[in-house]
Amino acid sequence: MSQEVRVKSQPLSGFKELAVYRSFVYLLLARVISRFGDSIDSIAYSWMVYMLTGSKLMIGTLFALNFIPNIAFSFFAGTLVDRWSKKKVVAITYLGRGLIVCFTAFLYWQGWLVPWHLYVLTLLTSTLECFASPAELALVPQLLPKEKLLSGNSFSTSASRAAELAGMAAVGGIIATLGISTAILIDGLTFTLAAAFIVLIRGNRETSPSTQPINASSNTSFVLELKEGLLYLKSNPLLITIVIAAALVNFCLSPFNVLNVVYVDEILGAGPAGLSLMGISLICGTIVSGLWIGKRGAAYKKSRLILTGYLLLGANYTLMYLPAVLPLQPLAMATLFSFGMGLSVSLCSTPSTTYFMETVPKELLGRVGALYGMVCTCAIPAGSALAGVLGEWVQVHLLYVSFGVLLLIPILLLMKQRRFMEI
Repeated sequence: MSQEVRVKSQPLSGFKELAVYRSFVYLLLARVISRFGDSIDSIAYSWMVYMLTGSKLMIGTLFALNFIPNIAFSFFAGTLVDRWSKKKVVAITYLGRGLIVCFTAFLYWQGWLVPWHLYVLTLLTSTLECFASPAELALVPQLLPKEKLLSGNSFSTSASRAAELAGMAAVGGIIATLGISTAILIDGLTFTLAAAFIVLIRGNRETSPSTQPINASSNTSFVLELKEGLLYLKSNPLLITIVIAAALVNFCLSPFNVLNVVYVDEILGAGPAGLSLMGISLICGTIVSGLWIGKRGAAYKKSRLILTGYLLLGANYTLMYLPAVLPLQPLAMATLFSFGMGLSVSLCSTPSTTYFMETVPKELLGRVGALYGMVCTCAIPAGSALAGVLGEWVQVHLLYVSFGVLLLIPILLLMKQRRFMEI
């Protein structure tokens, strides 16, 4: 029997309604805590690698290595997640990642860490994440009713981004006063604390993918479950289009992610402080739009929110060209456009994720969600490689314009789907 608390009297407004779903609040706290630690680790880990090896190539190699398990294993992991308890999968993967990160911090503190350790540890944490992501996606609809999914997802995005912002603000002081190993240790401890909150979740309604008992050792059963997820996605052209559109967005944003350091240095002449300011502005935009969607988003069609997000993203991305030709306060202009890109993130992603949760049967959500993530992830290294090659020949602000215009493609793909305009 579910132990969630429901309020049936006068409805509460905004995000207050979510607070009565205690298990969702525990999941939210776990996400926020882990994102805080991740934002610290993202800077501390890169700095550790550079201090250890002095190799920019190794930093890039480890960055690329993060995507390999997701591309190679995520769909298979999603199929297994659909067999297992989502709560247990999330708790175990959080705990496992926490132990690996703590072990990394210990090795560095003792001076025992060598480069090959980094490759092995990165592969291990990325592999665990292959299981964690589809499990979290499938867990949310078990903790919230359908009508609360949009506000729940938007608030989760805003809260996670706020935690990421706090981590970015704190990491410099932590490294300066306590050292790199302590900063990485904090990330490991946040994963452990997040796992403890997941354990507190009660009342989630696990769904079995079939009425027959599952034999986890049956290869035939596993293959059939893989096919079931693929066939479901194949039977739903709108879901396929949403996946392709999201992958195209990741592909188009690759120049921004890969070459933004070059843009800040060569176009803005701002240095690390300017790069940090643009990053903070982008996160703030994400938080603002997430809060707005949670409070007002239910009054609009998801299709309208998604198209508005893509248009806003493409427009602000393209406008990054202006600081190169209008040198009046270029950093201020770039920061404003970064904020606009941040505003678009929640508008694009939150309604899409919510539609997945509402549409895909719960017993298939792990598989379909993992396939969604795999396709989107494949677009990142492909776009990054192309951006790196083009960056040698084309000025970065011209790349931003070109790829910003290319964001019209996912908009046109979605608008061709009649059913999309109805959601």
